[in-house]
Amino acid sequence: MSTLIQRFAGFFPDASTILVVAPLALLCGLAAAWAVARLRRGGMRVPYTRKIFHFTIFTTATVVQLHWGLPGVSVFGVVVSALVLAAVLRGAGNPLYDALARPTDAPHPHRFVLIPLLTTALGGGLANVLFPGFAYVGYLVCGWGDAVGEPVGTRWGRRRYQVPSMAGVRATRSVEGSGAVLILGALAALIGLLATGRPLTEAALMAAAAGLAGALVEAVSTHGLDNLTVQVAATAAAWLVGG
Repeated sequence: MSTLIQRFAGFFPDASTILVVAPLALLCGLAAAWAVARLRRGGMRVPYTRKIFHFTIFTTATVVQLHWGLPGVSVFGVVVSALVLAAVLRGAGNPLYDALARPTDAPHPHRFVLIPLLTTALGGGLANVLFPGFAYVGYLVCGWGDAVGEPVGTRWGRRRYQVPSMAGVRATRSVEGSGAVLILGALAALIGLLATGRPLTEAALMAAAAGLAGALVEAVSTHGLDNLTVQVAATAAAWLVGG
């Protein structure tokens, strides 16, 4: 019990971490928001702009956690969440909101910005509490694999299947998209594991397990909840193989 309490205590940053990470998080979040807003205004479809933002935030969160630990990523998450919440409150016409809200999620596109935001925080939190030291693997599998799955499915998906959803919004995924989640998720995990000093063979086995777990769970997860399930499943798989 005391160990669990200690893990939860790790979420709380000290003043020096806040002073360093908060401005960096704000700069990163604003830069990502600016980039996807420009791409959206230029005609890029929301499945692409949304996932570019997703990829950028998860990848940066990995760097922050590896450098400043869990307290640093807590600060990062709060700052980026505040930016997204502000965009949702302003609604249609806000450049970031327009780059994140899928037309296919009508009549509740705002819910499918807020729900993934919440499940991202929950998934990262659970991964850190349950599998400390491995959560960054889940960030990378979700950030890279899940980020590429939707655009690949949108562009090349031919074999589609329906998945559970919420709020009456019909949602489908594709075999091609799920394959992209597997390949890019495993590649991202491998890069992260090698960067943290894991031997190649061990890193490859852990990455393959994490990518496969992430792809399988993403394929059956309820629309809007996969940011939680993919992070936890990929982290758990890496922990089981290499922990």
